[in-house]
Amino acid sequence: VQLQASGGGLVQPGGSLRLSCAISGGTFSRLTTGWFRQAPGKEREIVGTMFRGGVPRYADSVKGRFTISRDNAKNTVYLQMNDLKPEDTAVYYCAADANLIFSSMWNEGQYDYWGRGTQVTVSS
Repeated sequence: VQLQASGGGLVQPGGSLRLSCAISGGTFSRLTTGWFRQAPGKEREIVGTMFRGGVPRYADSVKGRFTISRDNAKNTVYLQMNDLKPEDTAVYYCAADANLIFSSMWNEGQYDYWGRGTQVTVSS
């Protein structure tokens, strides 16, 4: 399984960006997918996750501002980010796994497949 994240960039506070994660290999419908981010000097943290094709769930820090969706026809997962704040500045990663159980989807270490990160910078 290979993942390719894209869509990062520089945006002003309050702005929006949409990240994409194109996934090849594996059976897309069976994949649990997650978005993670790592800010400078901080540990990587989860942003949100979607257990297979189910309801997405979000970290409290982004709830109400970020939305995860997926296009099964394109084998692509999206992270729509609205009302961006400077503290959202980070390298964003998408990850996937075919064998996660529901209770493990928040566990970064359980994801076998990772894309390269894409930089998101929120600054005026």
